[in-house]
Amino acid sequence: MDLPVMPPVKPMLAKSVTRIPPGMQYEPKWDGFRAIVFRDGPEVELGSRTTKPLNRYFPELVEALKDRVPERCVLDGEIVIAREGRLDFDALTERIHPADSRVRTLAERAPASFVAFDLLALDGESLLDEALTGRRALLTRALAGATPPVHLAPATTDGEVAARWFEQYEGAGLDGVIAKPLDSCYRQDERAMFKIKHERTADVVVAGYRLHKSGPVVGSLLLGLYDDAGTLQHVGVSAAFTMKVRAELVEELAPLRMDDPAGHPWAAWAEEAAHEKARLPGAPSRWSGKKDLSWVPLRPERVCEVAYDHMENGARFRHTARFRRWRPDRTPESCTYGQLEEPVRYDLAQILGG
Repeated sequence: MDLPVMPPVKPMLAKSVTRIPPGMQYEPKWDGFRAIVFRDGPEVELGSRTTKPLNRYFPELVEALKDRVPERCVLDGEIVIAREGRLDFDALTERIHPADSRVRTLAERAPASFVAFDLLALDGESLLDEALTGRRALLTRALAGATPPVHLAPATTDGEVAARWFEQYEGAGLDGVIAKPLDSCYRQDERAMFKIKHERTADVVVAGYRLHKSGPVVGSLLLGLYDDAGTLQHVGVSAAFTMKVRAELVEELAPLRMDDPAGHPWAAWAEEAAHEKARLPGAPSRWSGKKDLSWVPLRPERVCEVAYDHMENGARFRHTARFRRWRPDRTPESCTYGQLEEPVRYDLAQILGG
């Protein structure tokens, strides 16, 4: 492979802001695997956000890119999988599997797509120092004839359109909106863009905590919601605390600590079969490896309010929730899935087709 921009490339990143900034280019924020595509004739390499190769996990995409992108180019974009008209992040994570046969079976069952939103090199020219407006024009021409599973990401400079995307596209599983300065060059591994994500709040039960890697202080709170059957389901964690607060939490939660976990709703967490019947902390995962997943059980009597962006398959928080405050006025039993807001569904095909 001999390209003007060679791997590894760390993609340009975005910092969070609360409002859509004016006077920029706006794009939907995809919920998938960030990927840099390098193509030099028959050679195609997919690089992850951390520069690790992704080819073996998406073989169908490697073949599709050979027929649908310029012969010599470097593209920035997102690998996504759609099911029933919306993005499915779980289907992506299933692909990171050591068995090649399993990966290929999943590729046939739910093939991936690539959504391109930036162009870093074309033919023999690097575009890293080109302004965004120039890169976008070249990208649009380069992918004018692209067909699924390769897509050109929608983009606009109209703030009202971006605001409408922010509201509508969540129903197709998208994360929000990305805003990019029009005159910006491509700055690897720098937060030179802006992301505006959805944020909601929920009252959740604090049913345990994990210790911090640095010592006997709280690393993360384990959060739960009651389902329609009255079962407390593990829905995620809240982990962003200062070291002072981590130490204070150990003392504050000490009266709720259960030396014997018998009777705790998640007492069977260490049994692999139990995870098939309920959402419990410490679920076996190829991501966790040999990581210590043990936790300190608490009597599920405390309620806190957390902020979250959206739910994954309506069952758990997609990302780490952000602690807002304790809610002594709420009973644990009142913390149910029923309080969660569901976005109006929107067909992903209308986004990719547009």
